[in-house]
Amino acid sequence: MAGGQERILRERIRSVQATKKITRAMELIAASRIVKAQAAVTAAVPYSELITNVVKDLAAGGASGESPLLMGRDEVHHTCYVVIAADRGLCGGYNTGVERAAEGEVKADVLRGDSYTIIPVGKKAEGYFRFRGYDLGQAFNGFSDRPSYDDAKAIGQHVIDLFVSGAVDRVELVYTRFISPGSQEVVLRPLVPLTAETVAGGDGKPEDASSGDYEFEPAPETILETLLPRYVEARVYAALLNAAASEHAFRQRAMKSATDNAEELIKSLSRVMNRARQDAITTEIMEIVGGAEALDSGDDLVPVELDSTAFEDPVFH
Repeated sequence: MAGGQERILRERIRSVQATKKITRAMELIAASRIVKAQAAVTAAVPYSELITNVVKDLAAGGASGESPLLMGRDEVHHTCYVVIAADRGLCGGYNTGVERAAEGEVKADVLRGDSYTIIPVGKKAEGYFRFRGYDLGQAFNGFSDRPSYDDAKAIGQHVIDLFVSGAVDRVELVYTRFISPGSQEVVLRPLVPLTAETVAGGDGKPEDASSGDYEFEPAPETILETLLPRYVEARVYAALLNAAASEHAFRQRAMKSATDNAEELIKSLSRVMNRARQDAITTEIMEIVGGAEALDSGDDLVPVELDSTAFEDPVFH
């Protein structure tokens, strides 16, 4: 029995050691990708700042009167949520945080009697909401850890078409903002329509900057109609980059925790196996000692000589 238990424990230790190698490798890969993802987030900031400045100047110059992307609905009854999650798991609570945040907004809309549409970005988001029976629109996946501008462009054009056609009254982004490798937060950001507060905010020029000195060629309305879709795409791209960096950060922490847990489990199983081995050795020693004592006690026995006359039948004497 002890030998069988020791063999089972040894196999479990080998299995945990193999798992530890995998989690350690995934931890190192995620740590290296965090640096690249953070660099991509930083590299996208200048473009976002410049296009924000231009859009703000055009809007301040009076070019926003006829743009449908800048004209909000008088009443909002249908909201579209672009939920950005991951294509893969093994990243701790990253997917759960985004999914629950979007789910809370959807439930609030339902309680008010409003309708909604969820645009899932990432296989995990699509699977989560589809399994629970939520109203889903077009899904986008396959690029969560390495998004490109083309991916953001496809999402941006789709939500713009939904808003301009009147299918939805508002579009909001739900994603995880990357602050630092050790800090991320789930945020809800308005995407369409681009209100005055949205355009004026962010990393644009100060409010006291003069925009009336600019002369635009062609007309400001023409430029704004061209730039607004690019502005929406830039905001989606920034959200995708932040989400990718956050995903790698969550996965690095999750894999480090898994590696540490594997090490503790190996130590615990090793102690149990050593105790089992010691118990087996002690049992064998006790059996050997018991057998030796039995043999020694057998050698101490003295044979008894019996008188043969004691067995004679007195009848024949």
